[in-house]
Amino acid sequence: MRGLIPDSFIDELLTRVDIVDVIERRVPLKKAGREWTACCPFHNERSPSFSVSPAKQFYHCFGCGAHGSAVKFLMDYERLEFPDAVEELAQTVGLTVPREGGREAVPREDKTDLYALLDAAASWYESELPRNADAQAYCRKRGLDAETIKRFRLGWAPAGYDGVIKSLGNSDRRRQLLDEAGMIASNDRGKYDRFRERLMFPILDRRGRVIAFGGRVLSSEQSPKYLNSPETPLFHKGRELFALWQVKQANQNLVRIVVVEGYMDVIALHQAGLPIAVATLGTATTPEHTEVLFRAAPDVVFCFDGDRAGRAAAWKALESALPRLRDGRQAYFLFLPDGEDPDSLVRKEGKPGFEKRIKEAMPLSDYFFNELSHDVEMGSLDGRARLAERARPLIAKLPDGAFRDLMAQELEKRSGASALLQSDPASRRAVQRPVAVQRSLVRSAISLLLAQPGLADAVEKPYRFLRLDKPGVELLAELLDMARSRPGINPAMLVESFAERPEYPSLQKLMAAIAVGEPEMQREEFFDALTRMDDQATTQRRDALTAKSRDSALDHDEKAELRELLAARARPPATAP
Repeated sequence: MRGLIPDSFIDELLTRVDIVDVIERRVPLKKAGREWTACCPFHNERSPSFSVSPAKQFYHCFGCGAHGSAVKFLMDYERLEFPDAVEELAQTVGLTVPREGGREAVPREDKTDLYALLDAAASWYESELPRNADAQAYCRKRGLDAETIKRFRLGWAPAGYDGVIKSLGNSDRRRQLLDEAGMIASNDRGKYDRFRERLMFPILDRRGRVIAFGGRVLSSEQSPKYLNSPETPLFHKGRELFALWQVKQANQNLVRIVVVEGYMDVIALHQAGLPIAVATLGTATTPEHTEVLFRAAPDVVFCFDGDRAGRAAAWKALESALPRLRDGRQAYFLFLPDGEDPDSLVRKEGKPGFEKRIKEAMPLSDYFFNELSHDVEMGSLDGRARLAERARPLIAKLPDGAFRDLMAQELEKRSGASALLQSDPASRRAVQRPVAVQRSLVRSAISLLLAQPGLADAVEKPYRFLRLDKPGVELLAELLDMARSRPGINPAMLVESFAERPEYPSLQKLMAAIAVGEPEMQREEFFDALTRMDDQATTQRRDALTAKSRDSALDHDEKAELRELLAARARPPATAP
């Protein structure tokens, strides 16, 4: 998701920042020859296999395979989306991120005042909490200690219709911002505070900024029990997760994240020593939620009530998770006993008891097949056929990889029906084949160009290797054109130009696999590869014309071309003087 950030700005940013500085602020590096090394921050290891190259402006772990530019490092280490990682880097070198969109450039609207107002609202609610005896009593009843209240910035929205308006809306501009932030509502009698007599939970974005609120009543006689901010320019409930910021702050290397249903459930688990819980914001789990969750941790545990509503919510979560279950990601389902929620259970069983439940959560594969076959007579042919028909389109949503293959095998084992998935074979082949080049010669040329983009200046057009009918030659030509048109482009900048294209993962792998060697040796290997590709193209054309001459008559030009190609083959190779 590059958002609407121009490529030219990404180039400038990656020229200004030094990847060694970016990583060293977060991971202790040691000099090792031309590069820097460390123990990998993305997996547990005792001896360093994480390497940072100042020349390439690229990092690579030889243990887990993590690799990328400074932007990619921030995305993975800080768990940021692409635009947020770019903004974070831009701030360190004093750049302002421009935006462009569609046919004409559109600068991104400055929301600084809106963020500041919401932060001020959170502070005001915090200051009101100690002044209300009922709110204080409720916090004590729920076992909330002072540190937890402070960490989550809990507050109180007092009774009355204009507390926030009077405190923060002291100008027309401020009242406009309150309206834009969803803090006030209106009816035929005028404007009033949206949140009144509620315990307030600030909702933070992935950079720790207040973007919205959730409010909970203290009495069951009041309704609704929970009230969230409406959709605003800063808040989209289908994308945000309550307490994700706190989870990231508490866990340097997050392995598992637990999704529960309520704010108080989240807070209870954090206070009990399990700072791995988040909650959706009054909505079902969306595909956007699951992508954010899997970016945060490889294992996601969905925790729901065991009743019908909980089962329905769990199935929606499963459907949202399926397309995002790339190899290395796993989803689990934890169903709670009747009448219990995470808050009540962790009080009864403590941290060890709830941890045990998490570790025993049902893998997605078990839940998937159990749910699809619970009302099916598996002893009958019709029943097994029904299971297969239900499961096939869902398994087809899984990304290609080991997990999809195993799910298909399990379906065949359970149903006896063919596990062939209902998808177009041609599109499946296109997905399975890596976009980057399979042939070693073209792959080598791309890899060497990524090591030294300046080599492109010495390659004359038209590119003779384009006659070669092999995967990747057009990508090589595009990389050459890009490097020629942007003098001084470094390897990381060249790869990042493909960040939103299917070639990106393969180019990253090629960058990480660049052969070692002195620059002059790499230069010789690169031009040797181009020469050999040209020779292969000549051989390909000669063989094609020869085959055609056997099947049908060649026209005059083709005959002349074939004679020249055959004569060239017969000539002895030139010898060095």
